[in-house]
Amino acid sequence: QVHVVESGGGLVQAGGSLRLSCAVSGRTFNNEGMGWFRQAPGMEREFVAAISPNGGSTFYSDSVKDRFTISRDNAKNTVYLQMNSLKPEDTAVYYCAADPDGSWKDWGSYAAWGQGTQVTVSS
Repeated sequence: QVHVVESGGGLVQAGGSLRLSCAVSGRTFNNEGMGWFRQAPGMEREFVAAISPNGGSTFYSDSVKDRFTISRDNAKNTVYLQMNSLKPEDTAVYYCAADPDGSWKDWGSYAAWGQGTQVTVSS
């Protein structure tokens, strides 16, 4: 059975930091790319970051580049999203997704995803 479980969300002031974690089970994690997406109220789900199976390649949206860092620990079947210099516009539900078969930026190309974790940034 596949499980993708995000954690680490919460409330933080603008300029602060949070680290999200995504634990994956029931999949061949070491062979799969992973992505983070987010969805704010009334907005479409948008790509945030992605990482290749061995962690050698990372991809970011322009809105988070230089502030967020995606990483993974294949021994722990976990992917992370370190978020620094947070802004109120980063407020959203953040979703982790596994194993894209197409574009890293296309939510629909991923095979499995979690339920999301809320991140709220106050001004």
